[in-house]
Amino acid sequence: MHGDLVNNLVVSIDDTEMENENDNNLSGMNTSSIQSGPSTLTQPYNPNFEITNSLIDLDMYVSGYTGLMRINRLVFLAEHCPSLRIDALKLALNYVQETYNTQLYISLHKQLSDAFNKQSQSSVSIPSYDSNWVETTNKKSALKLEKLDTDLKSAKSLSFKDCIRRGQEDLADHFMDMGDLTNALKCYCRSRDYCANSKSIINLCQNVIRVSVFMQNWSNVLSYVTKVETTLEAMGFNGDNTSANKEDLSALCKVKCAAGLAELNSKRYKSAAKCFLSANFENFNYYEVITPNNVAIYGTLCALATYDRRELQTHVIQSSAFKSFLELEPQIRDILFKFNESKYAICLKLMDQMKDHLLLDMHLSPHVNTLYAWIRHRALRQYFNPYKSADLNKMSLAFNTTTNALEEELINLILDGQIQARIDSQNKILYAKDVNQRSFTFEKSLEMGREYQKRTKSVVLRSLLMKYNISVKQINNQSQQQQIQSS
Repeated sequence: MHGDLVNNLVVSIDDTEMENENDNNLSGMNTSSIQSGPSTLTQPYNPNFEITNSLIDLDMYVSGYTGLMRINRLVFLAEHCPSLRIDALKLALNYVQETYNTQLYISLHKQLSDAFNKQSQSSVSIPSYDSNWVETTNKKSALKLEKLDTDLKSAKSLSFKDCIRRGQEDLADHFMDMGDLTNALKCYCRSRDYCANSKSIINLCQNVIRVSVFMQNWSNVLSYVTKVETTLEAMGFNGDNTSANKEDLSALCKVKCAAGLAELNSKRYKSAAKCFLSANFENFNYYEVITPNNVAIYGTLCALATYDRRELQTHVIQSSAFKSFLELEPQIRDILFKFNESKYAICLKLMDQMKDHLLLDMHLSPHVNTLYAWIRHRALRQYFNPYKSADLNKMSLAFNTTTNALEEELINLILDGQIQARIDSQNKILYAKDVNQRSFTFEKSLEMGREYQKRTKSVVLRSLLMKYNISVKQINNQSQQQQIQSS
């Protein structure tokens, strides 16, 4: 137990060190706004947006997902794309009828009826409300719930830990099928006390992570991701394909994807990119939450928004593992390569063509405007960085925009501290500000010294903890606290 707690501390130290790494190597540039959160230059997200026309093939779009995620994706499409609303809701109803979630069926059928009443085309038909299915399903669900509860009580009376664990998991699975995520999470967590080996612990954590994703409890996702990684590490697993079985590799791939979603929804885009880029295509099997296409899109956009040119080349373009994901999304791959080749006009044009499709992605939608703005700003900085001056007329051609629009954009970036420059509005020339290289070099050297000192202290602390088998454990309940105080 002490070893696991030390490993937990080691993981937290490593994560802190990774978060403190500099996102950008452009000299003299203020990167605080890029690392800390969305810039004030970013267009705010409107949760009530609508996409008027979409060419999405619904059957193909949801074919990669299973379970509740497939339904949630269709419902999100129905909310934001009027042209697909009726078809999406009809398809969602069909999938709901494969579950015990009668409340969702009632809700979706009402939405479908409302959408149909607003539809002027008489050729469209919708299925009638199936009250018989609702009544029958509720009875079946109640009977199954009663049976599972009886089986669990029987297992508890016999004190069979493995049977109790399976009983809790079966009960949780049924609650998931009913759409009761809160009780599903409770049952999965209750099975923790009956996990007898590392395999059952990993399975428990994966179940909790899956439910937490649907509940959008991202802190819980990251907490249990760390537990899976710690358990795998305690088993001697280091991520090497030659030293692990397929189940361990699949588990690691799942938690990397789940962590990527959590970091993305927490607006930590560089951490999200790192997680998605760590996923292994050969061992991918997480269709109840995410598809390989999602990994390619999320990972690439987050990397383009936060990685510098060297990181992009090393961790994305030259990554043999991520290449397989990119092959599934040729357009996102083209965007990546055009950006790397500094062909920004083509890159941004391809991004605009994909934007409506990305806005209809339930996880990516709130972040599309931010990521697009960051990518464009990074392109502007990279374009100007090698020069002491740049002609705005030529620069506007490179970015497929007008000179006046580009000038306005550059003014905002200068005011935001993202570009150290000044503009000659009369001659339409952008001049780089003179930076005292001597002072900058000294400051950078001091910063590197402080960082080295910090890392050295972390390594020494970790070594001492492991040497003396010291662990730090959080006190979970009040009785334990009182016991310690009394002693």
